[in-house]
Amino acid sequence: MLNHVEVPIPTAKKGEMLMKLEATSLNPVDWKIQKGYLRPIFPAKFPCIPASDVAGEVVNVGPGVQGFQPGDKIVSMLNNRNGGGLAEYAVAPAKTTMKRPPEVSAESGASLPIAGLTALQSIRDSAGVKLDGTGKEVNLLITAASGGVGQYAVQIAKLGGAHVTATCGARNINLVKDLGADEVLDYKTPEGAALKSPSGRKYDAVIHCASHLPWSTFQPHLSPNGKVIDITPNFMTFTTFFTKKLTLCSQQIVPFLASPNGNDLAYMANLVKEGKIKTIIDSKYPLHKAEDAWAKIMDGHATGKIVVTFEE
Repeated sequence: MLNHVEVPIPTAKKGEMLMKLEATSLNPVDWKIQKGYLRPIFPAKFPCIPASDVAGEVVNVGPGVQGFQPGDKIVSMLNNRNGGGLAEYAVAPAKTTMKRPPEVSAESGASLPIAGLTALQSIRDSAGVKLDGTGKEVNLLITAASGGVGQYAVQIAKLGGAHVTATCGARNINLVKDLGADEVLDYKTPEGAALKSPSGRKYDAVIHCASHLPWSTFQPHLSPNGKVIDITPNFMTFTTFFTKKLTLCSQQIVPFLASPNGNDLAYMANLVKEGKIKTIIDSKYPLHKAEDAWAKIMDGHATGKIVVTFEE
């Protein structure tokens, strides 16, 4: 459970900065860490201060940090082993931190690290979509397209000229269309549950942002070399992955985890700055109501991102 406690202000070590937080966004991985699902890797120890996606201002810099100084507005992805995002102060690794452009709000900036990098890297690196639009058109399916990752995935895919079929709940169909999706399925209808493209397209890649869908649901709708990129992999994902590899199947399922990367984070922030993508924020909560934000992320039906703010 979450408890509000007083703790000492942390100290920036080599390669780190002490930052005063302005906003923190929550991700499903945060409550999974809290529940102990990722032990023994995450967190390093209990109790811990959860959350890793933050925006704020540099207070001071530790030894070896270059390019940042006190007063800089920044966005950072904290180390998940230690967390730290649901606090007034945190230490941020310089290598996963970027300066936040003034055109990007703290709430939007804090929403970018895990969700934005997952969307970017899965589409660009795993699905092979060329974001400058020079590649061949890729047929993509994006599940849970109105969620934290899905909202960015739709927009990034369209920047690369992909044809996007998306799934979401009925209440978010118009939103997902506005984000750029070419076809949108209500996942609660028979057609949506089957994941069948209304135009009959076969998917070159699936950015799978939902959960609890078996390989057999995807397989009939994949192109001959299609792949399912599973951003919430579980035991069955890995079992299917190894089975497909061993049998040399041309259709694959790929377990995917984003890599912390300051350059990619800066790329995403620049897209926001230029108005090429936007952040959909479901709700904002002050730190003293962090429990309500936590309950919302655990419910799993947020539209876009859930953000905790640190107002004076």
